[in-house]
Amino acid sequence: MSSKLRSLLRNPAWIGVALSFYAFIAIGIAEGGLGVLIPSIQATFNLNSATITLLFLSQVSGYVFAALTSSLMSSRFGLARMLLLASFCLTCALVTYAVSPYWLLMVAAGTFVGLGIGLIDAGINTYIANHQGNADLMGLLHAFYGVGALLGPAVATTLLAMNVNWRGVYLVIATIVGLTVLGMLWAVVYNYRPLNKRTSVTDTSATASLSVALRTPTVLLAGLLLLVYVGTEASVGNWAYSVQTVSRGTPEILAGYSVSAYWLGLTLGRLATGRVVRYLGAVRTLDSALMLLGIGLTAWWLLPKQLLSLPIIGFALAPIFPMTIWLMPQRIPAAIVPAGIGFMTSVASLGAAGIPAGVGAVADRFGLGIIPVLMIPLVVIMVILHRWLVERSPTNQS
Repeated sequence: MSSKLRSLLRNPAWIGVALSFYAFIAIGIAEGGLGVLIPSIQATFNLNSATITLLFLSQVSGYVFAALTSSLMSSRFGLARMLLLASFCLTCALVTYAVSPYWLLMVAAGTFVGLGIGLIDAGINTYIANHQGNADLMGLLHAFYGVGALLGPAVATTLLAMNVNWRGVYLVIATIVGLTVLGMLWAVVYNYRPLNKRTSVTDTSATASLSVALRTPTVLLAGLLLLVYVGTEASVGNWAYSVQTVSRGTPEILAGYSVSAYWLGLTLGRLATGRVVRYLGAVRTLDSALMLLGIGLTAWWLLPKQLLSLPIIGFALAPIFPMTIWLMPQRIPAAIVPAGIGFMTSVASLGAAGIPAGVGAVADRFGLGIIPVLMIPLVVIMVILHRWLVERSPTNQS
């Protein structure tokens, strides 16, 4: 390869953005497909709604490790190498899901699912957040997660309808995620500069930045907001199929595609986020989204025969994560932005494990029909945390 071509491949910013978007599609498929596969996994290992939650809880240790080390790893090794490791861990864990003959081995692999998703989420959110001039880019990044998340249940539903075993579905998902490994390997081998920049000069300064970030109330409040948000998003995505089929008697194919409609609503909402923010501003956009979310979840609870509420819920959830991240450089000192966002996004992923697990435990005792009711208090908590952050933040935030 000529030196001119190598130079061309190393520098264009769009390549890093494209790799970031694909990585978010991949983790969206990995997370979005699980909800449709839960009944099949339960049948294989003879599990109930409580024991299946071990699959969520096993991811917690991986998320915690990612929360505490993402900024340090990107500082020491570079973002591309960290993302390569994360993609490799996630791919191997999904293959283990597909081939594991033992339930506990599958549970153990969940740690690496959490680690992989946590590091990818933290690293790429930090990378895109540096493009402060363009709220559209952050909205688009999370829209591509939505693309993956709506493809996950659609692919899983279609393959199951074709009599493909759930293990075969996970092999397909692992193959899709494996392409991220190839992309990040290319970025490392050819030293693609935008993804190989280090966020800090030394491990000591990176550790100090993390320490300051962990003592910053705005970071902690935003992290808690994102934890509750991700838990709400994951709970609806993971349990909606079971609620519709088992509790409400919706035909399986219709229920599966209704979950895809939920993720479609999320995707469309994130594609529209940038334009809405330019019109309303980020804070009023979040106020409106939380109000619509409360309406959508109430309709899902009180009107069990309709399915329109699911895409409305997805649309309402859409701007909450990307706009909370996008606002952070306006709310905290620049020196701790990478550590702050890395911690927030990784610890937020705890919500994807802990909250659906807790919801499943309650549903095991009171029935799957209780799940829509449990979502309402989560919206109230998000409203309180969001307004608290607004009160603590500079008055010139957009």
